[in-house]
Amino acid sequence: MNKSVFGAIIALSLFGTMGAYAASSEENTDASLTAPSAKVEKDALIVIKSNADAEISSPGERIGDEPAVRGSNPSFINDSEVVNLYFDARIDYQRDWNGSNTVKDNTGFEGKYIDLHLDGTIIPGLTYSWRQRFNKINKDANFFDSTDWLYINYDLKKWSFSAGKQVVMIGGFEYDRAPIDLYACSVYWNNVPCYDLGVSVGYKITPKDKLTIQATQSPFYTSENRDMYAYNLMWNGNHGWYQSIWSANMIEYADGRYISYLALGNKFNFGPASLELDFMNRAASHQTYFFKDCSVMAELSYKPTSRWNIFAKYTYDVNKSGRDADLCVANGTELNMIGGGVEFFPLLKKKTSLRLHANCFYSWGHNANPSNVMQNKTTILDFGITWYMNVLKVKR
Repeated sequence: MNKSVFGAIIALSLFGTMGAYAASSEENTDASLTAPSAKVEKDALIVIKSNADAEISSPGERIGDEPAVRGSNPSFINDSEVVNLYFDARIDYQRDWNGSNTVKDNTGFEGKYIDLHLDGTIIPGLTYSWRQRFNKINKDANFFDSTDWLYINYDLKKWSFSAGKQVVMIGGFEYDRAPIDLYACSVYWNNVPCYDLGVSVGYKITPKDKLTIQATQSPFYTSENRDMYAYNLMWNGNHGWYQSIWSANMIEYADGRYISYLALGNKFNFGPASLELDFMNRAASHQTYFFKDCSVMAELSYKPTSRWNIFAKYTYDVNKSGRDADLCVANGTELNMIGGGVEFFPLLKKKTSLRLHANCFYSWGHNANPSNVMQNKTTILDFGITWYMNVLKVKR
């Protein structure tokens, strides 16, 4: 693809943002003057996810009364709040076995996540959001690499315009959820970088459906070549018992070479039970398109009360393409993982919440990436605590 297309998309998106803002600046002037009165490393199971909580446009999972991923979705931002500052953190104790042998460098207590979130409304319709990860390894020893996202968003009737560091829009509910809310994930999830600079334009085709196009820097760029890009089209649907996060993606993995994704995320809600079922297919030039390089992720959860969640999960990753285009699931991989666990919420309040968890997962097959935690005959037993705390809210 000619990279001038990327420049054109940036120009159109920024022009749209500025034009939309200018069109409504007059009616928003008073509001803006109203002063207040007073959001590739090791696996998530080792350190942190290199990639992904692309929870940018779905309702998101929740810790108690507060959405754990609030800030990634502009609809979470309260129009009456100029500043909303909060953090969440998670600490685990885990045991890791490969066969009957204890993996000692991945066994013991570990601080998994500590995230600082800041979001708010500048004027009605114009919002900002920032999430900083404080335990994330920096790819280029740059503080900005630990910034998951930092962007502004403008909503104008059915349209939305966003620019900054964003979640790369890839479909699937596993990808969409915040890493702090996940315990064991697919090979794909553990290896995909998912935050990059870019622009996006969204349009609500119905009150329950939204289409978004996005252009970002490629998540696979290198320090030697940053002139690489990703082009994404996403559909988000929310129809009560059924929700969707689907995407078609074309991502540059080497100079002038692209891999295509078809990612179909589906969620079925049945009262206190829900099923998340994702399918992702990946293909590049001269490669059989379907099923040679793909992933399946399924999670069934049951919430008998607001304080308890019981879940079971299965993932399957395979790459028999014979090519090197997939940088997330290495050629030669065929790995299954199954497990489950329980979550308990002893404290449910507006300003803080607490979650205790216990889970166990087992994987078998072959993972062609030896640096990943989940290998053949790997067992992970994990216990931990997650908490959310609101620090400051300033209303207009």
